[in-house]
Amino acid sequence: MAEAKYVHRVSVAAWLQLILALLLFVPLSGEALTEATQLASVFQQQVDRKVQVPVAEQHRYATLLQGVLAEAGFEHAAAQYMVLVDRNALVQAAMIFWKSDSGELTFIGASQASSGQPGRFEHFETPLGVFQHSLDNPDFRAEGTRNEFGVLGYGRKGLRVYDFGWVKAPKGWGDGRQSVMRLQLHSTDPELLEPRLGSTQSKGCIRISASLNKFIDHYGILDAQYETALAAGQALWVLSPDREPTPWSGQFLVVIDTRRDRRPEWSPKPRS
Repeated sequence: MAEAKYVHRVSVAAWLQLILALLLFVPLSGEALTEATQLASVFQQQVDRKVQVPVAEQHRYATLLQGVLAEAGFEHAAAQYMVLVDRNALVQAAMIFWKSDSGELTFIGASQASSGQPGRFEHFETPLGVFQHSLDNPDFRAEGTRNEFGVLGYGRKGLRVYDFGWVKAPKGWGDGRQSVMRLQLHSTDPELLEPRLGSTQSKGCIRISASLNKFIDHYGILDAQYETALAAGQALWVLSPDREPTPWSGQFLVVIDTRRDRRPEWSPKPRS
């Protein structure tokens, strides 16, 4: 896996771009509105630990996401779903967006997450940028075994672990230089660690709730390359037989940092 192509920092230019996007906001096409409305409704029913992001902030995140995709050369990617993570310590949320062929980005929903917690040995800052979910780094499923501390590191047995391969990331200890870590998106211990979602907790990977994990898995949100391989006749044990993949399965995990120094009112405080 190549190093992520883009590191986003909020700037005056970004704010001006956001204002322009809001002033020139165009209503969604029928296709986009139907698809987004349907899955957004399902998200509200099935995913817990939700973050109720205000409409203005949804537009802001859409504008930031467009900028990241453009910098990475993916602005013309086909219609698909994608996962956006704001690693800012005062937000710590994973969001799902739908991108239409024309480039419209529609907010589906958000849920609390946890990214890397610097300051401890072998704890990385979760890297910024665009990461492709591919068969080069096959996913697997949690075995439900506890580590030496009695913690279900990947959550309950059967939950999917999304693997994005080896990536470069800043060390959160020592000299803080770039090093290499394995970037994954996965669930966590439902009793000990899931209540702490919404704060930095991990060694660099992105932790999400079991319900969001199941949602992404069941609807094939990040399974574009898996769907292509499946259609070509490849057997993929990691895919559940009862899944209902969307026609717009995607492949992008995008990590940004909005550099906030105050917790927004809509961002719930995590449990200690």
